[in-house]
Amino acid sequence: MDKIAVLIPCYNEGQTIRKVVTDFREALPEDTVIYVYDNNSTDNTRAEAEAAGAVVRAEHTQGKGAVIRRMFREIDAECYIMTDGDCTYPAESAPEMVRMVLEDGVDMVIGDRLSSTYFTENKRPFHNTGNSLVRSSINSIFKSDIKDIMTGYRAFSFNFVKTFPVLSKGFEIETEMTIHALHRRMEVKNFVIEYKDRPEGSESKLNTYSDGIKVLATIVRLFRDYKPRRFFGMIAAVLALLSTAFMVPVFVEYWQTGLVPKFPTLIVCGFVMLAAILLFIAGLILQNLLTQDRRNFEFKLVSAEQWKKWR
Repeated sequence: MDKIAVLIPCYNEGQTIRKVVTDFREALPEDTVIYVYDNNSTDNTRAEAEAAGAVVRAEHTQGKGAVIRRMFREIDAECYIMTDGDCTYPAESAPEMVRMVLEDGVDMVIGDRLSSTYFTENKRPFHNTGNSLVRSSINSIFKSDIKDIMTGYRAFSFNFVKTFPVLSKGFEIETEMTIHALHRRMEVKNFVIEYKDRPEGSESKLNTYSDGIKVLATIVRLFRDYKPRRFFGMIAAVLALLSTAFMVPVFVEYWQTGLVPKFPTLIVCGFVMLAAILLFIAGLILQNLLTQDRRNFEFKLVSAEQWKKWR
């Protein structure tokens, strides 16, 4: 098992990857192992990473989520540092992030760009707006105080990596990591870093609109999965209000005349109210299942800790 492992997922980062590997090698102890996973690059990413002394491996399924899934499955370490290969994250912040994991027992350290230079360095205004929107949404839903949801610079404990189910395929993976840690009540800390935008000539792989939609869809999906009582309860409440609003005039007319001329409205309202009741019950059942899943997860943590000692 490695003491510290630096994980760098890469796709066409030949211009910057050598500097990234070199910077992290200089910033961290000599026994640190730096892994670069090449995700079907068509440039010289692999050659540059090997020349810098990194352990280079390949993941042929396209997407950052697929790369991280393979990294987490293949690499065992007491502390993991995840960063990008585009030279936007400072290697000099890594030692403190490692210390927080190894000495303070933090499960996930989030490299917080938004509290420092992100909004001035990043020249893509919709990215800034999207980051703020995602951050406020998750903090509101999960009652947290995460400063930067979508940062790709993080440090993880062994227990987090070995109990995190990677479901996302692309850049929504960071959002999934954050919500998983919050839901599982793992210890999460923010750590302010200095962010620099990509060097000239280096292109971002993140599509503002399509990837933004995927991230928002991931938030909705994870809200449904991790907060089912609230999710289905909100839908049930809306349906119940609509049903009541259209049904009241029908009952008023019946009270006044003894007739029900709007039978179709009454029937539809009845079915809508029934759907609201079923959704509410479904939310309660799923919440109970989630409670049982939390109990099972605690056993997984114990198993992961024992596995770590055995390794």
